[in-house]
Amino acid sequence: MHIYEVLKRPIVTEKTSSQVSDFHRYTFEVDKRANKHLVKEAVEEAFNVEVIAVNIMNVRGKIRRHGRQTGRTSDWKKAIVTLIPGQSIEFFEGV
Repeated sequence: MHIYEVLKRPIVTEKTSSQVSDFHRYTFEVDKRANKHLVKEAVEEAFNVEVIAVNIMNVRGKIRRHGRQTGRTSDWKKAIVTLIPGQSIEFFEGV
């Protein structure tokens, strides 16, 4: 898998924004096939920062209704990346 296929999009919520300011943690949606090593390489290469730790979790899809019919959203994988103190990803600044 190519490095730039690993990261899909950043997750920007109130909780992740507070983690950025307090703990230097950034949250991304990643490819289902990605592991910790691939996520670390992708973040370091894409944003030119040094990564201390990577935590990955599988997020189950939710059940949604459209009238009588029920469906399910897709399962996805989330990665929380911790950077060394003093470094930041400029993509998240000002959001």
